[in-house]
Amino acid sequence: MKFLEIARKDLKAEFRTKQMLNSMMIFALLVIVIFYFAFGNEASIFIQGINKKIVDLLAPGMLWIAFTFAGMLGLSRSFAGEKEEGCLEGLKLCPVDRSDIYNGKVLSNAVLMLLMEMTTIPIFVVLFSYDIKNIPGLLLVIILGTSGFIFVGTLLSALTVNTRTREILLPVILFPVLFPLIQLAVSATASMLASGAISEITGELQILIVYDVIFFIIAQMVFEYTIED
Repeated sequence: MKFLEIARKDLKAEFRTKQMLNSMMIFALLVIVIFYFAFGNEASIFIQGINKKIVDLLAPGMLWIAFTFAGMLGLSRSFAGEKEEGCLEGLKLCPVDRSDIYNGKVLSNAVLMLLMEMTTIPIFVVLFSYDIKNIPGLLLVIILGTSGFIFVGTLLSALTVNTRTREILLPVILFPVLFPLIQLAVSATASMLASGAISEITGELQILIVYDVIFFIIAQMVFEYTIED
């Protein structure tokens, strides 16, 4: 359980300043608000009118754009902060398995992501006048999608930490890998917002679970090679 100590260290340092968490929350909320006003000067009237169907089609994508781009801020700093403070070498010298470092970073990133998402979702629901019929189903989709995002993102964040252009390189190599995950998450989220019937997204949920499990296992196997100098 040594990975819990690594996660506790990261979260303790983050909650002391809340710099990254605040940045993620503000970015996500800014994306949602921009999309809200993009639907017209009288957005509330627009949403209640004939174009409500268009909003329903676009809203799940808006939500996941906010999640992924805000989450990218946290992922990009996951190992970069350790590198800049000279702590990365100390982590490597710790008498723990390298996978514990990965698992600790995954856990701390997951906590920050979920806090950001739990702040964003109520604002999204209020602005776009949604009556969520199946809250547990929606949360399940978000958790599975977020888990895959973090499993892959944490691994690639470690891979790019030693490059000069890591802030640019990380999204370039991450989004092609995440494309199937985001497509499934958006589709499942749309179904949850529209009908709330979990039976309609059984296939998406199964694929999301398989995606998460595969990339988590791959990360456990290759992580020690990704943080080599």
